[in-house]
Amino acid sequence: MAHTIDTETQTKIANTLKPILAETFQLYLLTQNVHWNVVGPLFQGVHTLTEEQYTELAPAVDEIAERIRVLGEKAPGSMKAYAALGSIEDGDENAPAETMVKALSAAHSLLASHIRPAITLAAEAGDEVTAGLLTDRLTTHEKAQWMLNAIVA
Repeated sequence: MAHTIDTETQTKIANTLKPILAETFQLYLLTQNVHWNVVGPLFQGVHTLTEEQYTELAPAVDEIAERIRVLGEKAPGSMKAYAALGSIEDGDENAPAETMVKALSAAHSLLASHIRPAITLAAEAGDEVTAGLLTDRLTTHEKAQWMLNAIVA
C-alpha cells in the first residue's frame, strides 16, 4: 500500500521549502552579480565558475517552486516575498574579487545550513521526492562552496 502524506504535513514541508526557494533565487542573483562585475587577476576563473553556477541555479529555482506547488501551496514569486523569506544579502558590485568570492561561499554555506533540516523533515514524513531534491541541492551547494573556497585559499 502506498504511503500518503497528510495535507498538514505537506503544508509544513512546502512552507519549509519557501525560504529555500527565496534563498536559491537570491543566490542566483548574487552569483550573476559576481559574474558580471568581478575584476582583477581572479577574473577569468571566477567569471567561468560563476557562469557554471548560475546556469545550474536557474533550473533549481523552478524545481523547488514546482515542488511547493505539488505539495499544494503557492510558490512565492516576488522580490518582496524573497526579501521577507530569504536571508542572503545583496552583493556589492564594487567589492574586490576575493570579497565577492567569500560572499558567494558564505551564501552557499547559509543555504546548505537551511537545507539540512528540511531534508530531515521531508525524510521523516516519508516525502522521498522532496528529500531527494534537497539532497541533490545540498550536494551542489557543498561542491560550489568548496570550489569557491579553493579560489581564495
